[in-house]
Amino acid sequence: MLYGKEHVQRYQETDGAEGHDWNNTTVLLLTTKGRSSGRPYTTPLIYQPYGDDYLVVASYGGAPDDPQWYKNLKAEPEVEVQVKGDKFKARARTARPEEKSDMWRVMAATWPQYDEYQQKTDREIPVVVLERAR
Repeated sequence: MLYGKEHVQRYQETDGAEGHDWNNTTVLLLTTKGRSSGRPYTTPLIYQPYGDDYLVVASYGGAPDDPQWYKNLKAEPEVEVQVKGDKFKARARTARPEEKSDMWRVMAATWPQYDEYQQKTDREIPVVVLERAR
């Protein structure tokens, strides 16, 4: 099973033929700009389509702090996304309270551990909406 940098590398080399389907779910690549370094960072994340957008969850396995990629996109919401061979620019935003419950349901259906992660932490785990740049 692919993880971390190897996951990113194989996904990029094969346009997602290796790495998109992962552990009975689907993964995209999210590239954020480091809020301190300014360097690009690419992270494989479980996703689901949601209308014209894509959803990812900043779960960090239920850790008490947000993942670095989420901190980066909060500082700079212009990101790059790769879904299989489709590479595009997007704007990332945190789901609004009135839309989050439905989005959470969609994401927990594809990765039930999200509910466990939320129970492990006092932090409100964000759902992130990736809106393709028009």
